[in-house]
Amino acid sequence: MASNEQKLYRQAWYLSLFTIFYNLVEGIVSITFGYADETLALLGFGFDSFVEIISGIGIAVMVTRISRNPASEKSQFEKTALIVTGVSFYLLSAGLLVGIVGSVMKNHRPETTLAGAIISLISIVVMVWLTIAKKWIGRKLGSEPIIADGNCTKLCVYMSIVLFAASIIYELTGFAYADVLGTAGLVYFSITEGRESFEKAKGKECGCEGRCKP
Repeated sequence: MASNEQKLYRQAWYLSLFTIFYNLVEGIVSITFGYADETLALLGFGFDSFVEIISGIGIAVMVTRISRNPASEKSQFEKTALIVTGVSFYLLSAGLLVGIVGSVMKNHRPETTLAGAIISLISIVVMVWLTIAKKWIGRKLGSEPIIADGNCTKLCVYMSIVLFAASIIYELTGFAYADVLGTAGLVYFSITEGRESFEKAKGKECGCEGRCKP
């Protein structure tokens, strides 16, 4: 393998590690502020970050595998990580749906959503950069799996945008159901990510936009 190709795979691996550690920090901060401010959307965003860590570990293993043998198939560890990720996303979605029902029935309002606006704005910037970096490296290597990983990172961008919009709307208008609507948006994307994880575990290539092929 050429030295330049090795360098690109090493960069892809570092991006995977960065994704894992960033989600760890983001998850801890989001859950802490989400609990303190009683905002369901931010809590859900935090739990999503921890699910992304499981996925990130699987991606790091994938990058290591294809750097050694680009033509090799998914390892059992990768498949297990994808299945665990899929189950976790579905469980998260179910939990958030229960939270939505509870919030509506109690007419619950967060104390503030300012932390959500700040955290999501930072996440948008970081995830856009990660998307561009992963897809650039994937194209340089001609690696569809790494490009697909970059495409999947776009879902994190969309989730961050949903949280940011819900947080800003509530902060500026006090609209009672802004937090609930933001949480509903997270449920949609969590279900999407869960479905993609199961499809990939079955050996299908997915673009994280609802398109999978054998």
